[in-house]
Amino acid sequence: MTDLDQNLPPGRADRALRRAAPALLVYAGVRALGLAVLAVWGAVAGKSPHTLLTARWDSLWYTRVAEHGYGWEVTLPDGSVHSNLAFFPLLPWLERLVSALSPLSYADAGLVVSWVASLFAAAGIFAVADRSYGRRAGICAAALWAVLPVGIVQSMAYSESLFTALAAWSLYAVLRERWVWAGVLASFAGLTRPVGAAVVAAIWVAAAVQVHRERRADWRMLLGVVLAPLGAAGYVLWVGHRTGGGLFGYLDVQAGWGNGFDFGYAFARFVGEKFTSAPGAFAGIGLIVGVALVIWLYVIGVRQKQPLPLLVYCGIVVALALCAAGYFGSKPRLLLPAFPLLLPLAVALARLRTSRSAPVLAGVAVASAVYGAFWLHGSGPP
Repeated sequence: MTDLDQNLPPGRADRALRRAAPALLVYAGVRALGLAVLAVWGAVAGKSPHTLLTARWDSLWYTRVAEHGYGWEVTLPDGSVHSNLAFFPLLPWLERLVSALSPLSYADAGLVVSWVASLFAAAGIFAVADRSYGRRAGICAAALWAVLPVGIVQSMAYSESLFTALAAWSLYAVLRERWVWAGVLASFAGLTRPVGAAVVAAIWVAAAVQVHRERRADWRMLLGVVLAPLGAAGYVLWVGHRTGGGLFGYLDVQAGWGNGFDFGYAFARFVGEKFTSAPGAFAGIGLIVGVALVIWLYVIGVRQKQPLPLLVYCGIVVALALCAAGYFGSKPRLLLPAFPLLLPLAVALARLRTSRSAPVLAGVAVASAVYGAFWLHGSGPP
């Protein structure tokens, strides 16, 4: 959508916006459907959709950071400590900024940030897919990201939409060899979620391959490579200094939440325990099928020769989501930023006539909206 290294002339900006407009309209329509179904479900269930979107689970932690800063923690009966230092600062900073510039509360500011960021994320996903596979694939990719079963998270006061927007545009900048922009956006992504390391790795690998191929390094590339990790490194080092844990201080904070990288052992044990009863076996089979689908889509991306930065980024996001300990109900949400997994499906849909692909997407959109409302009124995304 943008050159990323200079201001676009009005004519070119208009053409870029017109090119992306169908993707943004489809995305906005799907998300509006999800919110409408959530509102109807809430009216029947007697629950506030606004509360579900802004004042439950992680959204409360982000709001507290925006309002009171860092240093708040909860000690559970088992002795484990949940500290708000586990939550990266960019979303709370933006909540505080929007609230200061408007009459909105911190919670509502977070919702506005998420909604705006989700549109930028859809635009970034479109731009990456459009550049790699064409406009129709770009539209389908944005639509597929919208209709994911847990797509309702994109409309919550969570950091997934903000992170995906920054990651997608950083990867697009890498594909365009706009290294400085890629590094700046990666740095902001690193201030949003721990998985920002995946964006940094994508930039570093892409830069290393280009240096190896061309036997030279442009100063812009070197600057982008240096800028990319600054956001995440800065926050992690600050947490280590604040907690007295040094380089491993942030890992100690995460350990208090029961999070850590165990190469998937805890998740595999969780799945295996499902097979101790007949009802649980169906859930276990569903989990295995889901993981197999994720791996299959990644393999298809490799076979389709997706650009290397996308493969590196996506592979790390998937590995961190599937191979980390913690609350296992969060894994579908943690996979939301892995949008390159959707590109093989987007390419397949793009080859169909609109008369065939549109009903498929419409049906999945309805199912996603219903599931999202059901999910938020139940276990939800912790």
